[in-house]
Amino acid sequence: MTHANASKSRPSLSALTAVSRRHALMLGAATALMGTSSLALAQQAPTTLLNVSYDVARELYKQVNPAFVAAYKAKTGQTITVNQSHGGSSKQIGSVIGGLEADVVTMNQATDVDTLAEKGLTSADWRNKFPNAAAPYSSTMLFLVRKGNPKGIKDWGDLARQGVSVIIPNPKVTGNGRYGYLAAWGSVVAKGGTEAQAKDFVSKVLANVPVLDGGGRGATTTFTQRGIGDVLLTFESEAELIENEFGKGNFEVVYPSISIEADAPVAVVDKVAQKRGSAALAKAYLDFLWTPEGQEIIAQNNFRPRDPAIFKKHEKRFAPIKLFTVEQTLGGWAKVGKTHFADGGTYDQIMAARR
Repeated sequence: MTHANASKSRPSLSALTAVSRRHALMLGAATALMGTSSLALAQQAPTTLLNVSYDVARELYKQVNPAFVAAYKAKTGQTITVNQSHGGSSKQIGSVIGGLEADVVTMNQATDVDTLAEKGLTSADWRNKFPNAAAPYSSTMLFLVRKGNPKGIKDWGDLARQGVSVIIPNPKVTGNGRYGYLAAWGSVVAKGGTEAQAKDFVSKVLANVPVLDGGGRGATTTFTQRGIGDVLLTFESEAELIENEFGKGNFEVVYPSISIEADAPVAVVDKVAQKRGSAALAKAYLDFLWTPEGQEIIAQNNFRPRDPAIFKKHEKRFAPIKLFTVEQTLGGWAKVGKTHFADGGTYDQIMAARR
């Protein structure tokens, strides 16, 4: 081959430069794509969760969260953070609907989670996502009275007596208050009473309520620190906690003959979890509540665990009283929500008659 022919077969300097530029552009595009993919992957795997919960579950999740964080790190090697928000249950759900980005909700009444489902924030079949209709524990409603029980309060009927001051949070916006209201109503119906008799009884009880706080903790403060009321209607899980916080011997627990079983449902807020990429982490967090470790923490906080062996281990913590459920005795949560707590419902009627 002659020198002239060889020169013709070689690419020109300008052609080489063009190829190099193309390679550089391709490499830059690939690098940018890899960076975008890495960013997307990071966004899909957040290391924080927000659990929006009801008022009186504060102490429970103060213990659940670090236990879960440790268990999750041991399993995956990843360090995560769980943040909490507490308040009146219906108010909390309103905040989530209003834009508070909760990955999970841990409530004390099914109607609140149903409200999220109605708004498209979680799936309509949320009850089927976890065992026990998505309620890892339950509680019930008891009476807390002052030392010596000066008003002689023994059962539900005593709460309707003249001269007895009853403390209960607002049933319109709190799960604690709602369960107290329904426990009083069901105490009549479960023993064969009519709806009219139940309404009359609950009207008399509410007439004895001097103040309606916006959460369970607020009601506890009214009773224990402000010294208002003769009896506090509260969750079984709160009784020991109140004694420990405000001094043993200052109060006494009274177990009514019958009360309501208060399930505490949980759910992943699907719309938020999908947006944040936290669905797997959120599910792992809620799954932890059904593990032996999670159930043990639940029992130690005086909530009724679902694990039969752990319940038996701690059964002395729980009052041996007859329990009824919303589904069995009151027609289910959908009926209760529309009949009692919708605007213009039975609760509003009773409160309007008080004025």
